[in-house]
Amino acid sequence: MKNLRKLFAAFVTASLIAAPALAERPLTVGSDATFAPFEILNKKQEVEGFDADLIHAIAAKAGLPIKVINTPWEGLFAGLNNGERDIVIAAVTITPERQKSMDFTAPYFEAKQLIVVSAKSPVAKLTDLKTKKMAVQNGTTGDIVAQKHFGKGNTNIRRFETIVLALQELKAGGVDAVIGDNSVVKNYLINNPNSGFKLIDDTSFDKEFYGIAVKKGNAALLAKLNKGLADVKADGSYQKIYSKYFGK
Repeated sequence: MKNLRKLFAAFVTASLIAAPALAERPLTVGSDATFAPFEILNKKQEVEGFDADLIHAIAAKAGLPIKVINTPWEGLFAGLNNGERDIVIAAVTITPERQKSMDFTAPYFEAKQLIVVSAKSPVAKLTDLKTKKMAVQNGTTGDIVAQKHFGKGNTNIRRFETIVLALQELKAGGVDAVIGDNSVVKNYLINNPNSGFKLIDDTSFDKEFYGIAVKKGNAALLAKLNKGLADVKADGSYQKIYSKYFGK
């Protein structure tokens, strides 16, 4: 009987010790670190950038322990749905189609698409790409826009794993243009001043808004993230992070 009591006491003690550890499990944050300046890997192979700084600030306000994990774009949403990731922040545009399978916070960034072409290209607007070969990052808004204007089965739309690979294909002459998010392609041109590219802003491109995604129905986590986002905007933290990456 004494041995049973000792075993029971040990079990209860172990359970009490384990409970806080389980409660403090870091939430996994998926982010595709190929999308500077929003997310990129540093020399220590850690995710940094605007989105990384922002989610850490939001998590601190919300009292949420997090771990940001570099996750390829094509696996981000599947990982969220199957529980491998609790949160996704990766310059994800809020769209009606995506809202069917995941929930988003309030928007945290306004963006739009831009066209990148060679400096000597005659392309001046989106419709000029009708017979041209264009590169996009697979599954991104640039891909969606290209399909919308030129057809889902259009073989002139070339898809790449990252926007950098798409831009490299343009540099190599394999395509005539790249369609990508404005801040990302602008950042690429700033850091590659000898690329020989120019940007085209077509008025037909709609405004887009990035949101932080959680699994569909996870209302409790969504509420905490929204509160944290509101707090970092209210206390000036958001503006400091924004200015760090995009200037005033």
